Order: sequence, then structure tokens, then C-alpha cells
Amino acid sequence: MFNSIRGIITEKTGELLRVETGGLEWDIAVPATDMDALPPPGAEGRIFTWLYHKEDQMRLFGFAGEARRATFLELLKVEGIGPRGALKIMGGIGQEDLEQALETEDLARLEAVPGLGKKTAQKMILTLRGKLAFSKNIPVKALPYGELVEALAGMGYDKRLAVEALERAAAELPGDLRGAEQEQELFKRAIVILSGGV
Repeated sequence: MFNSIRGIITEKTGELLRVETGGLEWDIAVPATDMDALPPPGAEGRIFTWLYHKEDQMRLFGFAGEARRATFLELLKVEGIGPRGALKIMGGIGQEDLEQALETEDLARLEAVPGLGKKTAQKMILTLRGKLAFSKNIPVKALPYGELVEALAGMGYDKRLAVEALERAAAELPGDLRGAEQEQELFKRAIVILSGGV
């Protein structure tokens, strides 16, 4: 619905960011780590957003970049983590630290995040290992074969392995394929590689 809001930042307080655009002032819940990355009050900023909507409430969440929003949405897939919990987790650990803790299954590092207990940290590792954006926080869609990587990740494959499989498939691809036909062939060959068929 909303991808981002660009406007003048009027206030930064704790996890609350206020942004004025077109005569409207928006209240946006933002992780503390993202708050630090956004411009100071009085400056223009762009905030990537996600709208939480239930029968009795609406809340706008904001992030300094697309990779951070993607991380938030991945956290919501973990059993027991809601929007407020995801916001607090992201406010207590930086993107690179979070990715590294998940990849290395560093339970102690995750438990050190305020409000994050052992059981939830274990669920995070089981659900999110290999699923977050990577490569210096560049959104996956900005990587080579980004959409194909997303599609493979949606099928349960590790994103890093998906990139490797697609690169390998591309090296073996006939040179006369173009466009959609090339993508389909890449996708099929990557699945074969990831399934251990090659």
C-alpha cells in the first residue's frame, strides 16, 4: 500500500518518528538503530514503511532502508514475534550483527538483545537462518538474479546457495536464450542444482 514516505522530519523521540509531508504529519514507529541512521529533525528524509492494520487499530512502521523493512517482515514470520516485538529486536541489534548471529547460530548473542528470551531466539534461528538480506545489506532484488533468488527463497532454499546455483546455471546456459525464456531456464537449472541433481 505505502512503499515509502518522503518529507521533513519534525521529531525523533525514542521509537517515535514524526514526518511532515503535504500538510500531514505522520506518526511512525521506528527501531532505535534505524532512528540513528535517519536525518535529524528539520531535514528531509525518506522512510520505508509498512502498515499494520487490525479491526481496532492501525500503526505505521518505518525503516531507514528496504533491507531493514525486509528483515522486519521476516521477523514477523517467527512464531511469537509481533510487530512491537520485531521493532524492539531490531532496535537492540544491528543488521550485520543479527545476520551473523543467525548464520552462526549464536544463541548467546541473540539472548543478549533486550526482551529476547532463549526460546524465541531458538525459533528465530530455525526460521530465519539463511533467509535475511545479505551482501552488505543490499536488498536481494538489487542483486544479480534478485527476483529469481526471492522465488527460490520462497520455496525454502537458502539465499546464498540460491545465488551460487544461479551463477553456476548461468555459466552453463546456452548463449542464444534471452528474456523470459532465459529466466525460466535459469530457474529450472538452479532448482536441479539446489536439489543435488547436478
